[in-house]
Amino acid sequence: MADITIIPANVARGDGSNTQDGVAAVAIAAGDVVRRNSSGNLALAQADSAANAEASGIALNDAAIGQPVRYLTQGPITIGGTVAVGKVYAVSGTAGAIAPIEDLANPSYVTVLGIGTTTGVIEVNMQRSGVQIPA
Repeated sequence: MADITIIPANVARGDGSNTQDGVAAVAIAAGDVVRRNSSGNLALAQADSAANAEASGIALNDAAIGQPVRYLTQGPITIGGTVAVGKVYAVSGTAGAIAPIEDLANPSYVTVLGIGTTTGVIEVNMQRSGVQIPA
């Protein structure tokens, strides 16, 4: 499998989910995995380093640089793409993307995002391990 193909217009928070707000440091699309950068703004998370893999959540709206972003930190999200029930999803090696955990390349830093609960929903409960898959 590859990264989830996300249609940003179809991304939506589920009932009972938790969100936070931030400011975009880069262009962000709904469904992108975001992290706080050194200035506290939101950049795209990526599994290429421990710092970049430290995801804060999943963007719920598109934003240009300097614009506000609301992002989901925990709970159900309609991800705008197809996921497998019971599959674990993680921060991808591609900036902002979501991948099945078994698809992470070696070496990657592992941040679990959540588990597919239906073919279109991920139950987000992030685990930021800081652990690198050995090469």
